Parts: sequence; C-alpha cells; structure tokens
Amino acid sequence: MTAPLARFAGLFVPYEKRLGLGLVHRPQYAYCMWHAGKLAQRLGHERISVLEFGVAGGNGLVAIEQHAAEIERRLSVKFEIYGFDAGSGLPAPEDYRDLPYHWRAGFFKMDETGLRARLKRSTLVLGPVKDTAASFLDQHKPPPVGCVFHDLDFYSSTRDALQVFDGAPEFFLPRLFNYFDDTIGSETELYNDFTGQRLAINEFNEKHATKKVSRCYHLARYIRRPVWHEQVFVLHDFAHPRYNTFVSDENQQLPLE
Repeated sequence: MTAPLARFAGLFVPYEKRLGLGLVHRPQYAYCMWHAGKLAQRLGHERISVLEFGVAGGNGLVAIEQHAAEIERRLSVKFEIYGFDAGSGLPAPEDYRDLPYHWRAGFFKMDETGLRARLKRSTLVLGPVKDTAASFLDQHKPPPVGCVFHDLDFYSSTRDALQVFDGAPEFFLPRLFNYFDDTIGSETELYNDFTGQRLAINEFNEKHATKKVSRCYHLARYIRRPVWHEQVFVLHDFAHPRYNTFVSDENQQLPLE
C-alpha cells in the first residue's frame, strides 16, 4: 500500500488491524518489526535494533521510523534504527552473480543531505558494506538486532552484509526476521538460486552449522498471500543461549470434545 493510502486508512482503522490486513505502508517492514518486537518483549528486552542494508533514497528508513513509532506505543520495546549504504549508488558488478544484465554501477545514489533532513532518529552507516557490516557491532554496540531488511541488489553486497550475523549472540535475538527485496522480481531479473540474493542466502547456510536462514512456512496458512510473504525469511541461531527459552502461550491444554 502506498504511503498516502496507508495514512488515510490510519484515520479509521487501528494499527494492529491494519497490520493484519496489510493496510499499512510497506507491510513487510511492519510485519517483521511487529513480530521482532513481540519476541523481544517475551524475552525481556527493552530495546532492539532494526537494520536496513541498501538505503538509497531513504524511503525505507522513513517507513521504518513510522512503524517504530506505532509499535512502540503498543509494545514495551523501543527500536534503534540503522541504515547501511555506500552513498554513491551501486558499485560495479563483480561478475554474473551480481546480474549485470539488470543492474548498473551508479544506480540508487543517495542524496545524503536531503535524506538526513527527512530522518528523525535513524543512524546512517555509510561506506562499503564489506567494511561497515564487519565493524558495525564493535563500533556501535547496538541492542540485540531483531530484524534486517536487505535491499543491496547484488549477490556480492548481500554476501558481505550477511557477515554481520557472525557477531556474538548477545547482539541478536535467537530468531531474527529478514526481508530480502531482490528474490522474486520479474521476467527481466529471473532471480534464481545460483545468482543474486538467493545465492548469498544459500552460501551462508552452507557455511554455518548452527545458523540457518529459512523460509517462513507459517505464512502459508494465510488465505491472502501477498508477494512479500515469499520474501520474508527467519535466521535461526540454534546455538544462541536464549534459543530454547519458552515464549509460547502458558496454557495450551485442549478441552475434551
């Protein structure tokens, strides 16, 4: 839903209801942040982080800030927001895995001055993602990361961004929502498991014995299936010290029929 329509719906429909119906701007962002916030709340965290890799013009960060404000009014969790970008647009593709038939160097250049004027609370982390993702946790000491939005387009950039997950477990929730923007596309992109973001995900899973990025099979139960349902994944850290902490309903006893 576009931002103007989402604002119009907000005049009449409560946020939780709009979120469930997809009547919010960038519903994939709202979904990931809402459920990350609920998990954090159940685990006793007062603050969590949201990361966006690939800020470009900044509309995504603006949407994240808006959803953070809505969710913070409903959950006992606060968000810290970080946006990663080179600032100069896409780099030159490394090879065929970056889909040079679809992307060109210089696409999506940031207007940093204009963007900073629009942002209210986000922190921009600028520079080559290979460097910023590797140094982010040590430099910023963020509260546990609860969800990550990946919009770096390339295989190589996504591969480099995923190295942030190699950090210590205290910097992450044990199950972490991820949205990968460039995994569906059209007949032009022809995304597949051997190039682009899907390849980066597959390689990450191959290299990590106890950390796996998995599709969200529970979304299959929804009657209405928007495309973004196929773009949401969850990182499971099976070795995380809080992975087995009980967070479900206390009373699951079923009555006799």
